[in-house]
Amino acid sequence: MPEKIIKVGHSPDPDDAFMFYGLASGKVKLEGIRIEHLLEDIQSLNMRAINAELEVTAISAHAFPYVAGSYWIMTTGASMGEGYGPVLVAKKYRSLSELKGKNVATPGRLTTATLIFKIFTDGIANTDIPFDQIMKRVSSGEFDAGLLIHEGQLTYQQEGFNKILDFGQLWERETGGLPLPLGLDVVRKDLGDDLAHKLSDGLKQSIRYGYTHLNESIPYALQWGRGIDPRLGKEFVKMYVSELTIDMGERGRRALEILFKMGYEKGFLMPPPEIVLY
Repeated sequence: MPEKIIKVGHSPDPDDAFMFYGLASGKVKLEGIRIEHLLEDIQSLNMRAINAELEVTAISAHAFPYVAGSYWIMTTGASMGEGYGPVLVAKKYRSLSELKGKNVATPGRLTTATLIFKIFTDGIANTDIPFDQIMKRVSSGEFDAGLLIHEGQLTYQQEGFNKILDFGQLWERETGGLPLPLGLDVVRKDLGDDLAHKLSDGLKQSIRYGYTHLNESIPYALQWGRGIDPRLGKEFVKMYVSELTIDMGERGRRALEILFKMGYEKGFLMPPPEIVLY
């Protein structure tokens, strides 16, 4: 019987690359399945998911209500901030109140960072631009502040930015200690239960392989580190590839329910979907 080809989309970032290293390297194999990897930025993957193009893909948690008709959430592969998350920074300003009437650069309409920004701010305009242009365009004065994701959360101080707010810390306070769900991996429903579970288990094996072979997986992941050194790269990977990434469990499910409820009540999301984990 020929192998079944499964297209898997993930972003070219150190944490995603780390998670998929076991599968991408062939060190973790799934019998009867050949994985084809597609690396694209998360906003592009969100749009592919809306069109149900890929069998398995990373998406922003924010995007799930828009794709819930076609995909199940995998219990493994989620990126969740535990007391940390997207960071709002500026050069000239130091508080949210100073940003009233100003314009903030945010990293994409369907990113969870942009949703969180909208939920917890009022009277502050935002414009979505590519995430890797935010610091440069705030520094140039084009934007008054910027919302940083990925490795910018670790490097903004050395580039002379002031931290106004860490939305992961705010979320933790507002939810009584729950993690902030930022990214998810989803599997297309038309594959059926058995294959969906098999693929979820394969990703779980891949993450565990990465953790038990750091001398292989970290250098591989840092190919997409955009200039960060190995120490910061390892720190970043461990921020967003945690025990909750291996299995989000009930805490992760509850955090997603609250995120979708808040987004709906603020008028930014459609009615919250049922969360079925695979």
